[in-house]
Amino acid sequence: MERRHFIRNTALASGALGISAPFSYAFSATAPAHKFNLKYAPHLGMFKHHAGEDPIAQLNFMADQGFTAFEDNGMKGREVALQEKMAATMQERGLEMGVFVAHKIYWREPNLASGEAAKREEFLEDIRSSVEVAKRVNAKWMTVVPGFVDLRKSMGYQTANVIESLKQACDILEPHGLVMVLEPLNFRDHPGLFLTGSPQAYEICKSVGSPSCKILFDIYHQQIQEGNLIPNMDTCWDEIGYIQIGDNPGRKEPTTGEINYTNVFKFIHSKGFQGILGMEHGNSKPDKEGEQAVIDAYKKVDTFL
Repeated sequence: MERRHFIRNTALASGALGISAPFSYAFSATAPAHKFNLKYAPHLGMFKHHAGEDPIAQLNFMADQGFTAFEDNGMKGREVALQEKMAATMQERGLEMGVFVAHKIYWREPNLASGEAAKREEFLEDIRSSVEVAKRVNAKWMTVVPGFVDLRKSMGYQTANVIESLKQACDILEPHGLVMVLEPLNFRDHPGLFLTGSPQAYEICKSVGSPSCKILFDIYHQQIQEGNLIPNMDTCWDEIGYIQIGDNPGRKEPTTGEINYTNVFKFIHSKGFQGILGMEHGNSKPDKEGEQAVIDAYKKVDTFL
């Protein structure tokens, strides 16, 4: 599943949902079904066969299962009334808001790497508008993807252009205590993108030198791109602000691929990680059976203590 299709499909599947639809799932007043050791964050659509199409009912279902966080790539594109209602539900149910995508992502042409003034200003304007969304939904983190390479410039010049854009974005974010997390994406699913590996992201974050610019370490992407997951995470740990999950191959829930998620999560927990781990993957099976399989998989790999 390509990331741009994943973002688009989850946004379309849930962004068009009205807030006036009748709930097909009502949350329980009893204790959550499970207590997880880390803040795993589902997304809309992941449990729609159990909870129904209404996003508020889906949030309640997540909380009832014991999840304590939620992420939504498409949050910025939702109507303000729905954003506010989702934020109120998350606050009521103890769900911490994870990332949303902060800006237009350029998948096939250079933007930040080019240094072009108009592209930089477009990006900065997107960041400004994302500040208002973050305030509305009580979000701290927002995803940034620097876009496509500029084949007419050496990598050094491209890197300098990206760093300058990110520094200017930090000037916008820092006063609000908000953090953009830079996501390296693998070369197989996304050939031609500027940012691909954790060492590159680490170098950029160090160069930007701001608490508002950190790494989004997507375990699925980095298993493909570089492997050696735990040592690489450990090396760039001080710049990791957010983590996303997906097994490989397939980009489905843990236990469906080659990654030993029990050990990876044990390492993350041992580092005292207090942030969110976004469940940015599909379900390996359809319907309610597939949704229950996702819940069961997280219960299984969460048994590292």
